[in-house]
Amino acid sequence: MPKIPEIVDVDFIAPRHLAGGGDPAWVTVPLHRACGWSYGHDPLMPRVILSSPDQKALLRLDPDPDGQWWTLHHAQQPDRPAWYASFGAHTPVEIIAGLTDALTNPAAHHAANADPYEPLLDAGWMPAPGKDDLISPDGTAYVERLGSTQEPGAWFVTARLGPDRQPLWQARFGEHTPPHLITSFTRALTDPSPLPRTGTPVSIPAYGTKLVTRTQRELPAVQVASALEDRVGALAARRPAAPAKSPAPRRPPASPGRTR
Repeated sequence: MPKIPEIVDVDFIAPRHLAGGGDPAWVTVPLHRACGWSYGHDPLMPRVILSSPDQKALLRLDPDPDGQWWTLHHAQQPDRPAWYASFGAHTPVEIIAGLTDALTNPAAHHAANADPYEPLLDAGWMPAPGKDDLISPDGTAYVERLGSTQEPGAWFVTARLGPDRQPLWQARFGEHTPPHLITSFTRALTDPSPLPRTGTPVSIPAYGTKLVTRTQRELPAVQVASALEDRVGALAARRPAAPAKSPAPRRPPASPGRTR
């Protein structure tokens, strides 16, 4: 049997929006194990479908070379119409998790006045020339809110390897997506922490370019393997503790029956 390595080479990539998609399990496993989302499995189809415990949200991971790989649909609520969010294949899973973690957080404050632009401005993003969009300091990502010509009120987040290049990935949020969720996404997008990546460089589209900073570190294999388990445990801990059961009332001792 091949020897299991004790040390793993890990690349840390910055900026994070150019780090590549990463492992989808970073999103799907915590949703199932820590947040109680159920899954449907079709062994003949290369896709994952997860539904929330209240059956109001449905997440599909469907490899589609011509479309968005991740799609989240949420049903209508008393105070909000149905909404959606979708993400391209190369959207880093850690940034997608910014939204799904906020969606499933039982203690989240659903601020209607949350501003998705705020984390961007705090991180030094600037208005794009001649547009209302905000563009990242390195010019490889921008965020726009659509006007009345396409999908009024929708948000698009796009990452490119250059101004004349095709989008590397795009995230789309429908008009009625809760603002605090989009803000959680833009906060994860602008987090300066580099993202860890293992495997072949082909999974990192910007690998070898001057657009990213790559720092390689040797880490214990057990530490790399336990990262997802640690994440599941941290998210599961957000659930309120179940109320302690009151002890059952003690019955008075039965009176002795008659004896012959």
